[in-house]
Amino acid sequence: MTVLFVIIMLLAFVGIDYLVRKVNASHQQKRDRLEREAILKVQVRLEFNDEAKSLKRVEVPSPKARILAVDDEAVVLDSFRRILVLEGYNIDTVQTGPEALSLVRRNDYDFVFTDLKMPDMDGVEVVKAVKHLRPDVDMVVITGYGTIETAVETMQSGACEYVQKPFSADELAAFINKLLVKRQARLAALRQPTVRIVSPSQAEDTPSNEFCIPGGSFIAPGHTWVRIEPDGHVRIGVDDFANKAMGAISAVQLPKPGTEIRCGEPLFSCQRGGETISFSAPVSGRVQDLNAGLQAEPARITTSPYKDGWVCRIEPSNLTAELGGLKIGRPAAEWYGEEITRLQAGKAGQDPTQPLPWTLLQNFFAQEVCSK
Repeated sequence: MTVLFVIIMLLAFVGIDYLVRKVNASHQQKRDRLEREAILKVQVRLEFNDEAKSLKRVEVPSPKARILAVDDEAVVLDSFRRILVLEGYNIDTVQTGPEALSLVRRNDYDFVFTDLKMPDMDGVEVVKAVKHLRPDVDMVVITGYGTIETAVETMQSGACEYVQKPFSADELAAFINKLLVKRQARLAALRQPTVRIVSPSQAEDTPSNEFCIPGGSFIAPGHTWVRIEPDGHVRIGVDDFANKAMGAISAVQLPKPGTEIRCGEPLFSCQRGGETISFSAPVSGRVQDLNAGLQAEPARITTSPYKDGWVCRIEPSNLTAELGGLKIGRPAAEWYGEEITRLQAGKAGQDPTQPLPWTLLQNFFAQEVCSK
């Protein structure tokens, strides 16, 4: 009986908590709307001669996005301001194409809405010019019944969508909110890390959201790279995945020349403060040469991972058999994708502004390196 009572009380608590959250959210939405209505009434600034003669601007706290609308019909622009401000968007409106381009040069917009039929500069020209100046801006064409075919043609010039006038408040609100979802999804996809196979020189300078694998190099499960040289020796270093995951390092512990090393045994390590990450030998053999420059400039190992940041050269003793445990080309790229997903999962709950703790990273670099 006591257990049943506890369960009932728990369910009641959860239900009350849910209702309170719903009521608070509803009240917050009403407060936001009233605040936007007040802004719409008193904060439309009419004259911005230094930016555009016909500019009218309304800004709200924490906007969903910033929009510029250009149309030679004042009534259409009034509708845009009234509807979009209440939906939580910052909105600038002008009546000519040249004014719109002047604003695009000075301000950051997420969307630009342009009418098709305007004097001096029509909508097609506006679309082309804005996409030339700011390819990242989403262009939307405002069209009437008689210009739908022309509006569709502007899609080839860079417009992403068109809205047909006359429109109701609900139609425009649903339209822009749907566009915002699409834009956010597209930008999120662009921020996702990509993997490319490139030449070694290109792999030296890559953006933070791009992982590069140098063509012709093998990648070991422990995130070292192996390059077979003409004399049969192999050159070894840290791959781009480890480079980006580790961040800055303070020192590199190198093996001793002449050391006999077996595949999978610790070969070298990187240090950052009191933290250390050990990297396993991707192949067996005798250590021949070291990159002495890493002692004075350990940062080379990450700033130039495939060129100046190589770690050592090894005379392999069982290369033919051990190459089966390494990856090259497309299989390496596909495996990188799996590792990136695993790294992102490891970052869950971590401060995104801080590098991942090396104690967690070591798990990536301690994988089984050598094929059995």
